[in-house]
Amino acid sequence: MEINDHRHTAERTMRALVQRSHRGPGDLTLTTGHRRPAPGPGEYLIRVGAAGVNFADVMQTRGTYGGGPRAPYAAGFEAAGEIVGVGPEVERPLPVGTRVVGTGPGAFAEYMVMPATGVLPIPSGWGEAEALGMVLNWATALAALKPLGEITTGDAVLIHAAAGGVGQAAVRLARHYGARVIATASPAKHDTVRALGADEILDSGRPDLAAEITRLTGGVDLVLESVGRATFGVSLAVARPIVGRVVVFGAASGDACLSTHDLVFTHPVHVMGLHIGALAAAAPSLYRSLLAEIEALIAQGVYPPGTPQVHPLAEGPAVLQELEAGRTRGKHALDPWR
Repeated sequence: MEINDHRHTAERTMRALVQRSHRGPGDLTLTTGHRRPAPGPGEYLIRVGAAGVNFADVMQTRGTYGGGPRAPYAAGFEAAGEIVGVGPEVERPLPVGTRVVGTGPGAFAEYMVMPATGVLPIPSGWGEAEALGMVLNWATALAALKPLGEITTGDAVLIHAAAGGVGQAAVRLARHYGARVIATASPAKHDTVRALGADEILDSGRPDLAAEITRLTGGVDLVLESVGRATFGVSLAVARPIVGRVVVFGAASGDACLSTHDLVFTHPVHVMGLHIGALAAAAPSLYRSLLAEIEALIAQGVYPPGTPQVHPLAEGPAVLQELEAGRTRGKHALDPWR
């Protein structure tokens, strides 16, 4: 289908951040003549208004993200923007001009393509940057807590990295579902987490973290684990034997190992892996139910508009380096038109 974008009909190149190697965010380069993509079967072409920054982007720059792109590649995968083109084979397409949020390759650019089945319209009255996180951060937090974590009222829930994008969503959701929330974060981020309603906030680096969590709770029902090596042992140690659940969806500090001997004799708990993209592909009906629940949470006011820190596109490498170093809090985004 012809691209219906009267502002840029003559242009076929665009600005984009291109990852040149797998040596990290320092090799992310702003390119002005990158070829604008065309929507393929089942895809929309999106004029990107805001692109979300995620730890997965950092992992991709180092080649450690499972199934991630090989360098060189246009970076980023989460964005909100306007549909300006529709590829063939899109069932019941949204009209050109609809503002949507979703994922796809090359989000750190002025234009990108998105699979039509995974987009959500941006809620009325919300800006594009405010909608970031809807199909990644919030969907991940919701999946970890509800269908996988089976959260119930009164559960004690431990949320690591609680000041991050998924962590903040998880704190809000766990409180909404009636859980007692124990959150970990570095001390400089405690005020951010406290404002979300966490019941207890602990320094993620304290050496007696497991003992303190056990003292406070007697053992937690559910752990949301995204840090990896630095906290995985704590997560296993504080989960209640037999009935405790640990949902793993990241490893920001590096990989951690778990043996069958550990599971049988030392930490007899439920350990589940979560990758929201894999969930969407393997269990599409479950994924659609998550998105429907997110829309209901927005209508109820439980999920408010996001407040990401938005940076010009050229600052992308520096933002990813700050994220990798653990010096960010909350959601960050890039504006391809700045």
